[in-house]
Amino acid sequence: MTLTQLSYIVAVDRYRHFATAADKSYVTQPTLSMQIHKLEDELGITIFDRSKSPVIPTEIGEKVIKEAKEILKQSKHIEDIASISEEGLRGTFRVGIIPTIAPNLLPLFLRSFTEKYTDVKLVIEEVVTDELLQLLDEDLLDVGIIATPVEQGNIFEEPLYYEPFIGYISESHPLAEKEHISVNDLNITNLWLLNEGHCFRDQTVKLCKKQRKETLNHSQIEFESGNLETLKQLVEQNFGMTLLPYLAKNQLEQRCIKAHLRYFNDPVPRRKVRIVYGREYLKKNIISAFREEILSAIPEELKKEEGLLVE
Repeated sequence: MTLTQLSYIVAVDRYRHFATAADKSYVTQPTLSMQIHKLEDELGITIFDRSKSPVIPTEIGEKVIKEAKEILKQSKHIEDIASISEEGLRGTFRVGIIPTIAPNLLPLFLRSFTEKYTDVKLVIEEVVTDELLQLLDEDLLDVGIIATPVEQGNIFEEPLYYEPFIGYISESHPLAEKEHISVNDLNITNLWLLNEGHCFRDQTVKLCKKQRKETLNHSQIEFESGNLETLKQLVEQNFGMTLLPYLAKNQLEQRCIKAHLRYFNDPVPRRKVRIVYGREYLKKNIISAFREEILSAIPEELKKEEGLLVE
């Protein structure tokens, strides 16, 4: 029995698909399947019911997987202890970032962090908040970056920055005539929203005074997306408006804009972006360096704890 074999059965349990588990484990499917077969032969049990789709663990398999997760967690603790060195930061650092933060924040600091800490291997995963917190709880991530409060007592959080909302408005939209917009303007405006499960969607809805259904009665199109980029393109095709996080404007300024960027009047609505982690006493040195690198890369505007906080 090896740690590698245990990691493979945990991966299959997570993704419920051998090919996906192999891809996420950076091995071929035959290699992963062979190692799991070896483990099953050694233990004299069947861990997965392969006749089902998606694949599910057997009753005894569930118990083995539960123990495997604990063993892998303890092995990671040993690696973490070994990574704490006076010679500098080193080791693997697993980061989860929600989709409305990742594409705008990562380009600001990723290169400088990797050049400064050459012995740290970054493994970054883009996931929605609920899945990120689950991965953190299962010790599959070292740290996460999210934009909503954490209610789990075993997960710690520290503030990173306070990101304003901005409006992205089509050329024919009535609000395009304004130099600035206000939260009250959102009462009479159709907004393109992200799908359920995205905290940015929930925060946008909270800013609206009226039920969105009332404003959609006279609309030809009702559409929701899992990607802000899609919503931006709809606006650029002269359809409605959407709200964006402040850092998204960096990408808009680098291309031909066919819509209007509008900032909010005071009090400016903001979301609180946090760094979260599940083990307060391990990898704290890397977490601290990671946090400081982000803070040194973001605009001063985002460090202001003022305005209308939307949670």
